[in-house]
Amino acid sequence: MSLELIPLETIQEIAHQYGYWAVFGGILLENTGIPIPGETITLAGGFLAGSGELDYWWVLGSALAGAIIGDNFGYWIGYLGGWSLLTRVGRLFRLKEEQLIDVRDRFAENAAKAVILGRFIALLRIFAGPLAGTARMPYLQFLFCNFLGASIWASVTVSVAYFAGRLVPLDQLVHWVAQSAFVVLGLLAAWIGFSYWWEHRKFTPDRVEPQE
Repeated sequence: MSLELIPLETIQEIAHQYGYWAVFGGILLENTGIPIPGETITLAGGFLAGSGELDYWWVLGSALAGAIIGDNFGYWIGYLGGWSLLTRVGRLFRLKEEQLIDVRDRFAENAAKAVILGRFIALLRIFAGPLAGTARMPYLQFLFCNFLGASIWASVTVSVAYFAGRLVPLDQLVHWVAQSAFVVLGLLAAWIGFSYWWEHRKFTPDRVEPQE
């Protein structure tokens, strides 16, 4: 998630100055539930690795460690008291508690998929950990899904930045990744909406035709 309040030049400078620590800290904070541009910092790290300023494997390891540890922090924040915080944040977006309960329950039904694939979806990457804790997802299951999802996400993100960064500017790369993330988010929202409609359609009695 790239925030417009932080210019890409600033993010690139942070990655250039602090290197692996910037990648580790950025994605750790984002996965904890703090909306900072952790993915963009990771892309910048991979981009710098492609130009020879950083080492590919150290960038990958930093991104992987930050993603795993950050999501664990987010999980326990959600588990130990995140629901009250979530409801307060929901009020800022004019979401009723009943709506949040529905989101939590639906997350619980698809928790494993959400934790694994949510890293590739804008916004869900930030809230997957806290939601998993709030939904009381079994911790061992969360650990496995978290490690698997983090491994796939870090490998894809750093590798794309490493190789594509040699062909296109960083701003273009970040733009493409952000667009693809929101496209996936839109498709997921459409799928959830269709599933919700189909589920309720099955329980809607057919219209009875009047007898002549």
